[in-house]
Amino acid sequence: MKHHPFNIENAFLTRREFLSRSGMGMGALGLASILPQTAAQPASLSPLTPRTAHSLGKAKRVIHLFMNGGPSHVDTFDPKPLLQTYAGKLLPTKNLKTERKTGAAFPSPFQFAKHGQSGIEVSDLFPHVAESIDDIAVIRSMHADVPNHEPSLLLMNCGEARQIRPSLGSWLTYGLGSENQNLPGFIAMCPGGYPIQESQNWQSGFLPGVYQGTYINTKHTSIEKLIEHIKSDTSTQSEQRSQLDLLQQLNQRHLLRRQKDAQLEARIQSFELAYRMQIDATDAFDVSREPESIRKMYGEGTQARQILIARRLLERGVRFVQVWHGAGQPWDNHDDIEINHRKLALQCDQAIGALLKDLKQRGMLDDTLVIWGGEFGRTPTVELPTPGSNAGKINGRDHNHYGFTMWMAGGGVKGGYVHGATDEFGFQAVEKKVHVHDLHATILKLFGFDHEKLTFRHAGRDFRLTDVHGNVVEELIA
Repeated sequence: MKHHPFNIENAFLTRREFLSRSGMGMGALGLASILPQTAAQPASLSPLTPRTAHSLGKAKRVIHLFMNGGPSHVDTFDPKPLLQTYAGKLLPTKNLKTERKTGAAFPSPFQFAKHGQSGIEVSDLFPHVAESIDDIAVIRSMHADVPNHEPSLLLMNCGEARQIRPSLGSWLTYGLGSENQNLPGFIAMCPGGYPIQESQNWQSGFLPGVYQGTYINTKHTSIEKLIEHIKSDTSTQSEQRSQLDLLQQLNQRHLLRRQKDAQLEARIQSFELAYRMQIDATDAFDVSREPESIRKMYGEGTQARQILIARRLLERGVRFVQVWHGAGQPWDNHDDIEINHRKLALQCDQAIGALLKDLKQRGMLDDTLVIWGGEFGRTPTVELPTPGSNAGKINGRDHNHYGFTMWMAGGGVKGGYVHGATDEFGFQAVEKKVHVHDLHATILKLFGFDHEKLTFRHAGRDFRLTDVHGNVVEELIA
């Protein structure tokens, strides 16, 4: 049949390729027609094409403010006045099991006051956040599995403490795609390098690599340092486009011979995205384009700048932005908690308060979910000094996964609401307990997803963010 153009590649087909292009290929088409379709399957060739969820959810995008290291709930959003009564005394409870040796009750050095029409109590560490408390749902009954940073970080970010699993941002980007094909759908900003567990915190796991978070070191201010190789020093954009087109042809030929290899597909997508980012990223990360009044509202410093960048990214269609408070564990204050927590809060409180007001003024808070918290909380007792730790100080708190606080705002969340409680000393969750799996199930529900149905087939089973756990906390939803 001479009307078919000759393709030299067909003269060198392997046996496997021949079968795949003939009968076995038709069989695969038949199989695809009877397999169940998920809400996350792409509607076009682009894996980041916007898609719809299982139902109509109010939330459309996320800013996750990650207080790295574990902020103390009894010093921020969970007042425990009884600690003052027992100051310097052992607490009358047998349930106080801590990672390290702890001593007497340690009252908060910060003052709590009621705010807003809801009258929710917030410490003086977060006066700007407190101004928007009527838009916030405070969860005082969070609990996790272990008091160690590494597994708790992975549990909070990926729903699994040990195994490689996709992160929350990857799942949401997989489920909903992105509204801007020229920027990543998921961006993780952490100044000064990676946190503990590094890129595992925003990994795509077994999901296609295009859904992994793109890391940005927001310690830098110039776009060339924020995003390496954002501009070419040797080629114009048209020349780059020609080079990329040739590279794509070679990669597609390579991909065809390797039966749609996931890693190669991810590499092809990354090349294309890197090219498209050159204009949009330069604009999104340049906060000097904001009015001076807005920059002053957010304040000075790295945290203020990256929180403002987060809002600019959401405006440009990025689906999930995670904002880390520094590399390492800055909130991990085993000593000098009064000094360190105050310093850390000063770095971010004004900007977080500005973000909530700014989103509301722009009409974005209704469909933007803001999440605040760390991987766990801290003990209501003082941590005793140990060799090589605390330098003999008795003014800090140990890790505490039995009870801690997180809060959410916007995106369909019930504002001005306190959910659950820890015991009278603030050690463990006792009322309306919310596990991390429950939090994830609730977040997915706010986006319109049934957490049991947002799945991905891997290694012979259907995986999901919440594994085989999780219950939606309906009281948190407006």
